[in-house]
Amino acid sequence: MVGENDRISSFINSLDPGNLPFLDELERAALEDQVPIIRKDTQALLKFLMAQNKPRNILEVGCAVGFSALLMAAYTDADTKITTIEKFEKRIPVARENFSKYDTEGKITLLEGDATDILKGLDPGYDFIFMDAAKGQYINFLPDCLRILNKGGLLVSDNVLQDGDVFESRFAVTRRNRTIHARMREYLYELKHNDQLNTVILTVGDGMTLSVKL
Repeated sequence: MVGENDRISSFINSLDPGNLPFLDELERAALEDQVPIIRKDTQALLKFLMAQNKPRNILEVGCAVGFSALLMAAYTDADTKITTIEKFEKRIPVARENFSKYDTEGKITLLEGDATDILKGLDPGYDFIFMDAAKGQYINFLPDCLRILNKGGLLVSDNVLQDGDVFESRFAVTRRNRTIHARMREYLYELKHNDQLNTVILTVGDGMTLSVKL
């Protein structure tokens, strides 16, 4: 069945018209450098959500080299603002260089440091939050994300299925991944049972959740 799912994803991705050329180049460079970036079907869903929701104030938790922030910038209106957070010192200068080259409308603001600390200092007013950071920290980031997300706003979380590990028994995953496994299960449960949220879990990419704040 895994092979069948791969074939389905490959077919769907083959229909995609692709991104702007500079995004394709950034994607190739990131993959060559083994920098994790969002998958093709995740990119397609993000572009759809940008068109559908037309967010004005976006927060991204987990910038890496800036690919997904630039993708969101490329497919939103000129007055959209994007704040993105990154703590990995090796990737910050690469992201800044990419923003300097390609964020021609000045939409993106990069905040350096640990998202746990930065989130606490952010004011409410975001209508779209994209969670794509350390998976074991999602559950810790959630309270502040809920605090700063507008009613009717959308919280999108990436990589929630952990390449299938999340639905396995904790004893079926490697010992070093058990903490992340437990925290992701806790996060998914909270998203589905929190009275402030209406959440759907999708098998797009490595699993995504879409949560509307009620």
